[in-house]
Amino acid sequence: MSKENSMKTFVKDMPQNIFSGFVVSLIALPLGLGLALASGAPPISGIIAAIVGGIVCAILGGSNVTITGPGNGLVVVVLAAITTLGNGDMQQGFLYTLAAIVVSGIIMIILGFLRLGSLGDFFPSSAIQGMLAAIGIGIFAKQIHVMFGNLNAKGSIVDLILKVPEGLYEYATSDNQSMFYAGSVGIISFLIMVFYSKIRNRYFQLIPAPMWIVVLSVGMYYYYQYFSDTAYPIHKDLLISLPDDVLSNFAFPDFGKVFEMDFINAVIAITLIASIESLLSIKAVDKLDPLKRRSNVNKDIRALGLATVISGFLGGLNVVTVIARSSVNVNNKGSNRSANFFHATFLVLFILLFATELRKIPLAALAAILVYTGYKLASPENIRKVFRIGKEQLLIFLITLIVTITTSLITGIVMGILATFVIHVIINKDIFLFVRNLLKPNVLMFKEDGKYFVSVDNFSSFLNYTKLKSKLNQIPENEEVIIDFSMCDFVDHSVMENMNNYAETFKRKGGHFEIIGLDDYDTRSEHPFALRKNIPDETTPKKEVLTKRQKSLQNIALDFDWKYQSLQKEEITELTTFGYFKTRKINKVSNIISNGKCSLFDVEFSEGEMIAKQVIRASMFYINIDKEIPEFTLDKEGVFEYIYHFAGFKDIEIENHPDFSKRFYLSGKEQEAIKQLFTDDLILFFESNPYYHIESSKHGLLILGKERLGGVKEIKALADFGIRLQKIIS
Repeated sequence: MSKENSMKTFVKDMPQNIFSGFVVSLIALPLGLGLALASGAPPISGIIAAIVGGIVCAILGGSNVTITGPGNGLVVVVLAAITTLGNGDMQQGFLYTLAAIVVSGIIMIILGFLRLGSLGDFFPSSAIQGMLAAIGIGIFAKQIHVMFGNLNAKGSIVDLILKVPEGLYEYATSDNQSMFYAGSVGIISFLIMVFYSKIRNRYFQLIPAPMWIVVLSVGMYYYYQYFSDTAYPIHKDLLISLPDDVLSNFAFPDFGKVFEMDFINAVIAITLIASIESLLSIKAVDKLDPLKRRSNVNKDIRALGLATVISGFLGGLNVVTVIARSSVNVNNKGSNRSANFFHATFLVLFILLFATELRKIPLAALAAILVYTGYKLASPENIRKVFRIGKEQLLIFLITLIVTITTSLITGIVMGILATFVIHVIINKDIFLFVRNLLKPNVLMFKEDGKYFVSVDNFSSFLNYTKLKSKLNQIPENEEVIIDFSMCDFVDHSVMENMNNYAETFKRKGGHFEIIGLDDYDTRSEHPFALRKNIPDETTPKKEVLTKRQKSLQNIALDFDWKYQSLQKEEITELTTFGYFKTRKINKVSNIISNGKCSLFDVEFSEGEMIAKQVIRASMFYINIDKEIPEFTLDKEGVFEYIYHFAGFKDIEIENHPDFSKRFYLSGKEQEAIKQLFTDDLILFFESNPYYHIESSKHGLLILGKERLGGVKEIKALADFGIRLQKIIS
């Protein structure tokens, strides 16, 4: 698109981006205040992060429809940093934490320039899910007491969770009227968050749930002020505290502890969580983009880093990409980064014009929003989803979750990575599969017949996924791609999930993304994201689970009214009669589609021995011929065929068909019988169809395209070719 057209589109879409920015700001305002309070920081720090992030990332960012601001994931980290660095003095701890935020932003800028946006791929999916669930539990544990009107609940995450029944009882029986009313506002606010989506009135839905809480909370204050004989029952200590002059009350970072270990740990934790949360959100939001654009992750990381540095110097929290607000932006037709800018602009207006009203919002109301957010991150449904993928994934999830809750986020994610690696070693019973192949190139990509083929060797897991990703990112998403894992001994859950993401992206943009080579692999569940492990030739999977390719082959069999069997039931002796297999050992035949006369199948065979041994998997078509025919081999004329000619092998010439003789290499001992077999109809068939390697035994034909497994489209083409050839030759 030219610059002129881009500008026209930008101007044309501006009204809808202004509206989308306004709607997002309605959600960002209470969330920004709430996330700051949950982090132990002044409420205004969350708004500063949203404003700076919206402006900087709108100008310099590399994504299109993402919204930036303070994130859920950083609540626990920032709170821990403020508590640890301040040694009990929360105000001083916040200033030290601002310094850690600034340093974290500088590191993110460096990561962006080093193009290390792919670092997020080194974290196993289940470990990340466990970390996010732990963050959700941490938010829930702290904020549910605030929701009940109690600001004094202290202790570890586990202690706070165990105190929930006690907190509920205290709310219900307390003589403290202020606490009771604040708790009532918190509970009602939580119910609004829960039941908002179930109310179908379109006018009610125009205002997001968090903004309804703000409106009703402020409305309650004015009711008591103007329409009630009694005073407002909630004490000012339980209301939001904002500085009288917002523009002149910025906090500035204190770098006094920059060389201390606690400070360094805080920087590492903040950088780690900010990077992971942003990378995951960018990836998720790209799926939502109606125009199917792909974000420049490294450019976005640089912009987020710069925004974080500026925010930290102004007294704001980290700036990250946030998926909830980004999805609201997409749903309201936000089409470019200007929506992020307008969301920041409206936040500035709210703070300048309605600061007085914001001071009337009970802390319990904001806590209710965060309790709901924490519950969504750690909901039982998320645990069930992980369990459905595999028991080993649930174990990784729980290890990460428990260690994170009981220690720290860094320790938790490190233990999650370590647990994933150990489980992979146990499943494969071979640590050397990973050690000796980790640094080796294991991805080969080439283009053939207009299609991209990507072959993966040895293993593919979170440890080396970036090698595969770098190749796939080079392929336009409107092209046809086949990923072959047949030479891979192990593919983990993270890779399977990412392959599904690529398949969805290619499908949306008009391309075709297909995975082959995993049909006979053992799997831990029927879930499409379950890890896959190659099993020895003499064994069968513990539980037969059909892959997407096998289900497609099953449908092809139904279309032809043929029979399909995924695993070989009896030995196919006909294959050994062909010259092709005289020097090759057949190991396994699978995915057989047959009608008695014709068979389409995948075959695994090996050639060579010892060090030179090579295992090959290919798709072939066999035709059973009732009559006896001469043995021949037919190939496309090429360099090797000329070599055969000079070595004494003769290309059989068919009279009156010089074009056929130029294009095809036909050989065999019984030349006259072969010439009689190759009628005009048969020659015309070969000339007007794609090239295949074809050879005959006395009562059969074997058809082979390439020495590799075929994709579904290639299987259909091979089947069509074989069926039509069978009709002609019979």
